[in-house]
Amino acid sequence: MTPEQITLIQQSFAKVAPMSEQAAVLFYDRLFEVAPSVRAMFPEDMTEQRKKLMGMLAAVVGGLSNLDSILPAASALAKRHVAYGAMAEHYPVVGATLLWTLEKGLGQAWTPELAKAWTDAYGVLSGYMMSEAYGARPQAAE
Repeated sequence: MTPEQITLIQQSFAKVAPMSEQAAVLFYDRLFEVAPSVRAMFPEDMTEQRKKLMGMLAAVVGGLSNLDSILPAASALAKRHVAYGAMAEHYPVVGATLLWTLEKGLGQAWTPELAKAWTDAYGVLSGYMMSEAYGARPQAAE
């Protein structure tokens, strides 16, 4: 990620933060619509879960300029998710849902440049989390 992408992400998240409750509702409603099987991994009352999501996003966005500061928490989160039943194939679905939510929440402020910045950031973080949760992918046989 470039410094410009980090700035774009942080500026856009600052616009989403004031409506964090609505954004979290939108996110989980969409997630459960596109991946209904994951609903069972979550509590019936999603109030605390929505707060955790937005708190983690705020921490990650705030730490993008110093990735080393957020990697321990990302590693721990990835390992906890395994215990909840999360699988590697859930990561792309969650990423697409996050991007969809941001696009809906930001409206016209959602540009191709901003979409690429968020996509790149999610790719870096989710790749790291999957390697922490599931180990390194085996190399293809030569």
